[in-house]
This record gives sequence, structure tokens and C-alpha cells, in this order.
Amino acid sequence: MTVSFADLNLSAPLIQALEKADYQTPTDVQIQAIPAALKGEDLLVSAQTGSGKTAGFLLPSLEKLLKRSEQPGKGPRVLVLTPTRELAQQVEKNAQVYGENMRWLRTVSLVGGTSFGHQTRMLNKPIDIIVATPGRLMDHMRQGRIDFSRLEVLILDEADRMLDMGFIEDIETIVAAVPKERQTLLFSATLDGVVGKLAMRLTNNPTRIEIERKEDGAKIEEQLLYCDDFRHKDRLLDHILRDANIDQCVIFTATKSYSEELSDRLYEKGYASACLHGDMPQNWRNRTLNDLRVGRIKILVATDVAARGIDVPTITHVINYDLPKQPEDYVHRIGRTGRAGRSGIAITFAEVKEYIKVQKIERYLNRKLPEAVIEGMEPTRRRPKPEFKDKRRSNGGGYKGKGSSAGQGRSGQPQGYSTERRSGSANRKGTSNAAGSSRPSFSGDKRRSSGKPSTQRRAASA
Repeated sequence: MTVSFADLNLSAPLIQALEKADYQTPTDVQIQAIPAALKGEDLLVSAQTGSGKTAGFLLPSLEKLLKRSEQPGKGPRVLVLTPTRELAQQVEKNAQVYGENMRWLRTVSLVGGTSFGHQTRMLNKPIDIIVATPGRLMDHMRQGRIDFSRLEVLILDEADRMLDMGFIEDIETIVAAVPKERQTLLFSATLDGVVGKLAMRLTNNPTRIEIERKEDGAKIEEQLLYCDDFRHKDRLLDHILRDANIDQCVIFTATKSYSEELSDRLYEKGYASACLHGDMPQNWRNRTLNDLRVGRIKILVATDVAARGIDVPTITHVINYDLPKQPEDYVHRIGRTGRAGRSGIAITFAEVKEYIKVQKIERYLNRKLPEAVIEGMEPTRRRPKPEFKDKRRSNGGGYKGKGSSAGQGRSGQPQGYSTERRSGSANRKGTSNAAGSSRPSFSGDKRRSSGKPSTQRRAASA
């Protein structure tokens, strides 16, 4: 029996808005979270990216807002905390879509990188929903601009990411400032460890909902390419980007500085590229994302600031140029493709010496990443046999070849990619030297301290 949104006891204005937005059937997390939240229960929800959890907490909150507050004042009735600016703006946009028929609904996004002027003017009027990053919300709280006296619902979205970013003290300060008589909804990729301890402190007899991770191999085709060094990695990237099947692509790097450097190099090669990282002013970030949505940008080079909160259905490829720092970030990264029912391709580069990081990702996923090679660009270095053991047979992914363990190289070619040898360095097999090498040097690269390429990468955070 198929469950509809009407079966979840939502009011007609919300149902009509969902139908207009082409929301057909609720997801598993929505089916479980919405009825429980409508009962006023505190929730601890663990669900993977792309599971529909934003509607899972916004719809019951909007249902509450359909009834006028009995508390005087102009402060928010719902507060949503998110780790990144982009996610905050996306949540506010979704609230406006779901609440389209609530003509009096007022929302505001409080994020860094923008002037206080507009935000202050919005806070001087009655507000129903505030979506904020902890840092900017604290700035307004210190100025005495926010009245929490009529707050009814506190929502923590991507709680695990906020803790990873060091927001735990800000979160505890914010929670201490809101009424104790409130409903708390906490959503996170995991409810273990520090997140679980924080959740128990913030909630009162919560209902725990854990949505089992679903693997959708037909939706996102994953491919793991081992490489010898940075030069080898750049050859692989150049070969893949020449694929005519790429509509739009997000390339993830580990550092802010290299996201800019790689974006500049691609732009000089004629690609419509741009970078996105946490040090950019918010208006730049907004403009970059808008250019990506309207198609003016084909390749976005970003740090993990873009791993959550970007919903662009036309992104066909995600390339992990650098491995993520945390295994769970791998899932959020590849979730930028294969959206809105479309298929996508997620390609991960890993140096041979990084096989332990690959194993951590595989243990988190509880499966192996489909390994492949591009003919003529096979890695020449050998790596130890991996510890991960998967008794299930892998269906491969987009590459076909022999060998199933990470200790074996596969022959074959990527689906849709040309196997023609490129001229120049792309036509040479195994160009790395035995002693190893770093990224190729570029003009204006301040990381070089001598005539030789630096063997260390800047460890700037994303």
C-alpha cells in the first residue's frame, strides 16, 4: 500500500503546496518522522543524505505555524541550525516552497559572509522561522536582537557536521538561551559518539528513528581510480573531463588554496570553471552557485563546504580529486549527483599510498568501491593487499575487467570514455619516478620554497 502525504495528517495548504512542487510520495524518513513530530515528540533521526529529511522536519513545523501563537512578541517560533551557509539558504528556500499558501509566513536566513543590515531589518519585524549557522546567530544574540520567548521548535540539521566544525560550544550556548519547554528535532548521519551524548542532553525522552542506508547502484555509478602521484592524477582528470557526456561536474579538493589553483588551471584550458570554498565572501558564493544552477559554470572545484546543501539536478559527475577527511563525507560528496531521479557518476582518485583511507571509506559503506583503470593510464606502483573483505560479488560499476580485490588491477575502460591515447604526457605510460613526486609546479604557486616542487600540501581546512 502506497502512503501519501495526505495520510500523514498534514493540512490542506501544505498538501496543495507539495502537489504543486511535484512531491508525489513521502520517503521513509518522512513517513516515520512527520507523524511523530506532529504529536509533539522530541526526535533523534539518523538518515543518509538525499533521504528527504528536510521535509521531514519542516512540514510538521509548518503545521504548527498554521495555528497562531498565544505568546506575545516578534521572535521566531521555529529555529533551524545548520552547519553551512548554503544548507541554511536551501532549507529556507524549501520552507518558502512548502509554506507557499501561508501568505503571512516570514522566514530569514542568518549566515556569515553577508552584511548585518538586511538581517537586522528582518529581525525587527515578526519572524516565524529562522534558519541560521551557529556563528552568525551568536553574533545577533550578543547584540540582543533575537527574542526566543515564543520559540516552540528547535531543529538541528546535520548535527554531526556541526560538531565536526567545532560548533558544540555555540550550540550549547544557543540551547541555554531558548525555552526549556520546546520540541527538539535532531537530524544527523549518525547518532553515535559525541553526537549521541549531545542529543541526549538536548532532548527530553526522544523518539529514535534510524533509517537504514540504501544503496542505489543504478542511480550513482561509483568508480575508484588508483594513481601513482599528482601528475598521474592530473592526466586522469584531463582524460575524464574531455568526455562529451559530462553536463556539469563538481570536483572536490582537500584544501581551499588548491581549489582555486585547480579552477584557474581548468579555466586557462578553456573550461567554464569556478571555485567554491569557505573563505569566499557570501555574495561570491551565492553568485557562483547561481551560475552553476543556470548553467554558466560547467565545472565547480570545491572543498567540502559544497558537500552538503547544493541541489543542482544537472550535475552529472562528481570527482573526488582528493579523498575526504572523514569517511561519511564521501557519501555527502557523491550525493551532489544523481539527484531528482537522475543518474550520475562518482569518480574517486586515490594515490597508491592512500589505500588505508580507501579502506576506511569501504568499512563505513560496508562494501567495496568498484575499482577500475583507464587503458594506457594504469598505476605502476604496487600497494599492500587490502584488509577489507567483502563476500558479496560486486557488479563492477562503469568499468569492465578482471579482478575484484583492491590488490588487483582491472583492465578495461570507463563507460563513455575514449580509449585513444592522448598526445604528450597523456600518451606515456607510468610517467612517475620511483622516488615519488608532488603536484606539478605552476607559475605563481607560493607553496614552492625552492626550485624543486614541494612535497607537502598546504593543510588548510575546508
